[in-house]
Amino acid sequence: DPFFPLLLAAQATERVELGTGIAVAFARSPMTLANVGYDLQKASNGRFILGLGSQIKPHITKRFSMPWSHPAARMKELISAVKAIWSAWDTREKLNFRGDFYTHTLMTPFFDPGPNPAGQARIFLAAVGELMTEVVGEVCDGMLVHAFTTEKYLRDVTLPALERGLQRSGRSMDDIELSGPAFVVTGTNEEEMAASAVGVRRQIAFYGSTPAYRGVLEQHGWGDLQTELNALSKQGKWEEMGTLIDDDVLDVFAIVAEPEAIAGKLHDRYGDVVDRMSFYVPYRSDPERWGQVLQDIKAA
Repeated sequence: DPFFPLLLAAQATERVELGTGIAVAFARSPMTLANVGYDLQKASNGRFILGLGSQIKPHITKRFSMPWSHPAARMKELISAVKAIWSAWDTREKLNFRGDFYTHTLMTPFFDPGPNPAGQARIFLAAVGELMTEVVGEVCDGMLVHAFTTEKYLRDVTLPALERGLQRSGRSMDDIELSGPAFVVTGTNEEEMAASAVGVRRQIAFYGSTPAYRGVLEQHGWGDLQTELNALSKQGKWEEMGTLIDDDVLDVFAIVAEPEAIAGKLHDRYGDVVDRMSFYVPYRSDPERWGQVLQDIKAA
């Protein structure tokens, strides 16, 4: 669960922003999310970001045993419901949210915490497909760009979809934040570089096996790769899948560089688009190395 560790972090810190990346929205009700979002926003004194994502249908229906239908429309309504609940607490007006997927019409004084002294938490949404990305522009404060997003897909597909959603809500890119996680392959020697590449190749292959993400690969003419990865995943050949991610694919999805060159490559690839960045490093590495990378990014 992504929420409990953030409560501990809120108690131990004063400045750093805290967010879920992500909480599975469709595994929870809007009321549950509104409650935990309220509490963490208050506990952190206004530093909490409610980061949500849809997951994919098999996980929602088979792992969480929850309903799945019309994910983009459902997500838009879920986020609108969370905001309606927060608004009812802030204004003390009657809660009266009625939608196609969620209905919230009961809020007794015993369960009404009142206005949040830290204000309402911001809501960020993870998205890959165009419809979900449009939802970000319509109802969210920020977007959690999926790690399985290439620069080409971001610029050619994601940003235009985001603009469409923003136009519907009467907003612009200045009104929203983009948070971009980046796969990073790095090391101080060939052995470390090779070891880190193995972990990243496997993670890229894992995401690539998902039919919902096929569009990203097709943007580069790699649709057949998704078919192969999906077939291997159904056979349980997870380690073998990583071997299909060649250097060309790796270079497109990941920043491949020695530590001192990471900041420059990140800036060149995402500097004019992304407002915040996190590193996706599915391998062991030296924490001190990343401290220096952060300093390099600030100086870039």
